[in-house]
Amino acid sequence: MGQHFGATPFLIAGPCVVESDELNLRVGEALAELAAKLGLHVIYKASYDKANRSRLKGARGPGLERGLKALALVRSATGLPILTDVHEVGPGRAGRAVNVKKGQWMSPEGMRGAVEKLRAGGAPEVAVTERGTFFGYGDLVVDMRNFARLRAECGVPVVFDATHAVQQPGRGEDGSSGGLREFIPPLLYAAAAAGADGFFLETHPDPDRAPSDGPNMLPLDQLPAVVGVALDIWQRAREAVRA
Repeated sequence: MGQHFGATPFLIAGPCVVESDELNLRVGEALAELAAKLGLHVIYKASYDKANRSRLKGARGPGLERGLKALALVRSATGLPILTDVHEVGPGRAGRAVNVKKGQWMSPEGMRGAVEKLRAGGAPEVAVTERGTFFGYGDLVVDMRNFARLRAECGVPVVFDATHAVQQPGRGEDGSSGGLREFIPPLLYAAAAAGADGFFLETHPDPDRAPSDGPNMLPLDQLPAVVGVALDIWQRAREAVRA
């Protein structure tokens, strides 16, 4: 593993979009505390611009300039590495680590080309995130075989996005995304046993009041317990394989 993603298992977490400095720092400080307590490599994630929104009034974040300043403040205050969304071609050219999400319509083997493009473009580190496959119009199903298949095909760490895996696009209020957050823990635990190298969890102090993706975010006060169980399962599964 490289320096950005860290030793396995690692955690990518934060609010869906960049919000106020107060909230961003509250979440960042909680994540830094969790990292120290569990000895876990944690990466702070929030989006400055959710440019892939299908609704005109969908919350997108503060934009590039304000968003990057806010993320820099979190990094300075907490010491956590930062991850954000990029919806443009050629992210590898920045020379930064890239976490690429598997399309919800793609096979695991289909992601090999995406990883090769990023490497050829200059990305020093790459991870691939599994977040489920569309089943009908508004539900995702997670194939637990995909962690091993993605790692074998792509040769990179594989992350499980436990929050977007329970998202229900277009099934929330006024056509926004809905979600079933009660299924985040069991899916996360299953992925920990099935071979995920890292965990992706969007979290918020008050998800029901979050501007974006609230129904599929984990409440911040529940995060330590959920991650603790996932880490225990991750370790026990690997000990069982080695035995």
